[in-house]
Amino acid sequence: MWHFGETCSLRLFPPSKATEQTQPACCCGDFLIMVVLHVLFEHAAGYALFAVKEVEEIGMLLPQVEESVLSLAKFNSMVSLAAFFPFKSAQAALENMNAISEGVVHADLKLFLETNLPLSGKKKPSLGVSDAKIGAALQEEFSISIQTGGVVAEITRGVRLHFHSLVKGLTALAASKAQLGLGHSYSRAKVKFNVNRADNMIIQSIALLDQLDKDINTFSMRVREWYGYHFPELVKIVSDNSMYCRLAQLIGNRKELSEESLESLEEVVMDGAKAQAILEASRSSMGMDISPIDLINIERFSNRVVSLAAYRLELQEYLRSKMSQVAPNLAALIGEVVGARLISHAGSLTNLAKYPASTVQILGAEKALFRALKTRGNTPKYGLIFHSTFIGRAAAKNKGRISRYLANKCTIASRIDCFSEVPTSVFGDKLREQVEERLSFYETGDVPRKNVDVMKEAVKEATDVAAEIKRKMDKKEKKRKKREKKLQELEANGDANSEAEVENGEAETPVVKKKKKKQAAEEMEVQAEETPAAENGAEEPSAKKKKKRKAEAEEVEEAAVTDNGAEETDRPAKKKKKQKTETVDAEEAPETPVSEKKKKKKKKEAAE
Repeated sequence: MWHFGETCSLRLFPPSKATEQTQPACCCGDFLIMVVLHVLFEHAAGYALFAVKEVEEIGMLLPQVEESVLSLAKFNSMVSLAAFFPFKSAQAALENMNAISEGVVHADLKLFLETNLPLSGKKKPSLGVSDAKIGAALQEEFSISIQTGGVVAEITRGVRLHFHSLVKGLTALAASKAQLGLGHSYSRAKVKFNVNRADNMIIQSIALLDQLDKDINTFSMRVREWYGYHFPELVKIVSDNSMYCRLAQLIGNRKELSEESLESLEEVVMDGAKAQAILEASRSSMGMDISPIDLINIERFSNRVVSLAAYRLELQEYLRSKMSQVAPNLAALIGEVVGARLISHAGSLTNLAKYPASTVQILGAEKALFRALKTRGNTPKYGLIFHSTFIGRAAAKNKGRISRYLANKCTIASRIDCFSEVPTSVFGDKLREQVEERLSFYETGDVPRKNVDVMKEAVKEATDVAAEIKRKMDKKEKKRKKREKKLQELEANGDANSEAEVENGEAETPVVKKKKKKQAAEEMEVQAEETPAAENGAEEPSAKKKKKRKAEAEEVEEAAVTDNGAEETDRPAKKKKKQKTETVDAEEAPETPVSEKKKKKKKKEAAE
């Protein structure tokens, strides 16, 4: 503890003799109150505990003192590192960060403080933390005094600035990389809870659906006004906007309508009488004539409106499928569109689950509520849930009662959807049955079932459905794993086969070369033997017959090979080689006696 008369180490000017005798010389010019405390600092690299040597509480917020914190030498003389606990992995850092953000003391933090914070002694230590939420949790855990503001904020600012210099072995680059990595992983974990159950897609879809309704309505009125100059009677016959645009696209010039186009009109209008009325009105229309270029523009614009209407139907189907994944019970109870509007107005499904039933009842009627509170009038009975069919079916005197009951059931359904692991619509169906029974009770007086009995049935059915869904999911997972195993085995076998083929190819190349050389030598011998026979004019009919027989035999063998199929692909080459060798032998065999006879005749003639 510092005594009266001692000076602050952050002073910016030397004390004079007069001031040394009367009061402490400090940059703030006030008396000093010195406190010994420890400061906990949470970094992406790990937990750090700093021992504060001296603190000036009175003049800490003066600009001179704030500037002196920027100096590492002055700050290091005031604060020293007591202990440092690095995180083992990025996953451990993320877990600790999530715990701190939720105000929970993690096991690593607890062990770190129990080991390094001097809890035993005459005086209990004072711990400074930057977040009041984690400070309250630490106070409950260790029963020590916690400081969060004032001096601790300034010390934390200096520690954050000089952290990489205060911790040995930690560079500024490593510290920034750790912060960047942890920041990305923390944001990713906050945004990406479950891809299939992301309610922000529902919020965007319902907003786009409302916008499309407004745009399609505006564009359809523009088509009615534009095409009405040419065919004004069509507006009274057809009231639907989408159908009117399709008819404007189909009819074009009304003067070209005839009995042949009656069938196509019936396909669009889905009514024979209406189609006949359109045909008759086109013959006696009071509209003005229109040029082809104007008609082309009207048709293009009506085509765009028709495509927007078709896209709206697709978007509504997408919203229905998304609601069945994210909030099936709420969708089964109140409908997909009204449920999506409630989620969008609340901001998320989690926020809607946190609302009480009284808030859900008037959700969407905030202006009317505050106006009623201001003027002391009647408060609204319902908000967005008015668009459900239940309130419309109820009598005027029962609308407030059924809206209160429906809001209660909507709250239960949204909480089940938000916190259940396996999404099922069992509870939503049961809650809808309860609302139906309550509605009939208001009208006829039939006593509805008790809520306990209905919920027991719902829990039993929900467990069965959840077990079935889990069984199917496990089955799919097993199939996926089997498929992956087969693919891995095929890849491994393919690699082994390719290596073996490469080796076999390298080994067979010299054999193929030798065979080619032998074939070339045999062909050369055959040609050399045939040339003298051709010169002497000794072409006999027997040789031609033999060639024909050989050709026929080759054709028969080729047909047999094609019939045998792919199993005997290696045999034809061998057969052809055998055939060639046989033919060569056959040609050589008959030619030898002919050449010998000729030689004998020549010898006899020479002797004579």
